[in-house]
Amino acid sequence: MKKILFAICISASAFSFAQDYSVPAASPRQKVEQQFSMSKITVDYGRPGVKGRKIFGELVPYGQVWRAGANSSTKITFGQSVNFGGKIVQAGTYGLFIVPTEKEWKVILNKDFQQWGAYTYDPKQDVVDVTVPVNKLADKQEWFEITLNPTDENAANLVLKWDDLQAEVPVKPSKPDAVNKIADKLREIKKIEADAAKTKS
Repeated sequence: MKKILFAICISASAFSFAQDYSVPAASPRQKVEQQFSMSKITVDYGRPGVKGRKIFGELVPYGQVWRAGANSSTKITFGQSVNFGGKIVQAGTYGLFIVPTEKEWKVILNKDFQQWGAYTYDPKQDVVDVTVPVNKLADKQEWFEITLNPTDENAANLVLKWDDLQAEVPVKPSKPDAVNKIADKLREIKKIEADAAKTKS
């Protein structure tokens, strides 16, 4: 009986341990969220490593669609309609794909954001695509990375980099004048609230 109880205790401990820990992922998943204008932009993607391999032109072939990450397709969510590299995109979630060449990348937003990799990629589902130049990095980037770098309170660059290359897509509100008017009204409301709080105190 004691042996049975001991075995149960060991099994329970192992199960508890397994719930808290997992095998390290070869391409860890990352979620990036950035305040943008009056909402936010979120990117969910897998981060493959270089691991001594030649990336662009071999692992990621030139002229072929790539999932912009690893495992399930990269997802990007806009909380408001945006100007994505000069093209208008409505608020929502999209699959983010890239077609790389030596000197430039075509960055694609596709309606299907739930596929695995780019195996079922359908160009008919594309919403927009923009072509941007590729720049050499001074230092190698071991893990694929997507960041959102604000350039002012109503603009940001979507930055994609891996190995020795980097590309950027500028993102702005689709209707900057309307955004500015709403922002001004919100500032007025905040000032009124602040003044009211001072009066009460």
